[in-house]
Amino acid sequence: MTMAKLITTPGGEELVLLAKDDYERLVEAAENLADIAAYDEAKRKLAAGEMIPSEIVDRLLSEEHPLRVWREYRGLNVKDLAQAAQISPSYLSQIETGRREGTLETMARLARALRIDLDDLVRHAEEEKLAAFTEWASPEDDERYRNL
Repeated sequence: MTMAKLITTPGGEELVLLAKDDYERLVEAAENLADIAAYDEAKRKLAAGEMIPSEIVDRLLSEEHPLRVWREYRGLNVKDLAQAAQISPSYLSQIETGRREGTLETMARLARALRIDLDDLVRHAEEEKLAAFTEWASPEDDERYRNL
């Protein structure tokens, strides 16, 4: 691995410049850690006795909001889950459709009502943020890196 270079922009923002190979290794390592964490979580759930049907797993891996997938898998309608989480049905619907983001407290209550970990609901959003960051931070896509 080569040395990273710290650069401070005229606006005071600190940037780190590193070789493309090093960057790609870091991205791959982060992806591997996420895979390992998902594997460990699956093993934990398997040991706890919950088996998730492949159709549900496919839906969770797709673009569908995990809140809707888990709600339907648990056999709950919007009104019942909203009542269990002490939120309005319209708010729940807006979260499921992506029109609003749930607060951390709301998502935790929904996770408890669905008998799942909070990570099962919010990981989707965090992965989207990571993907957006990775796309933005890609050296070949950002002209600023080419001119340094």
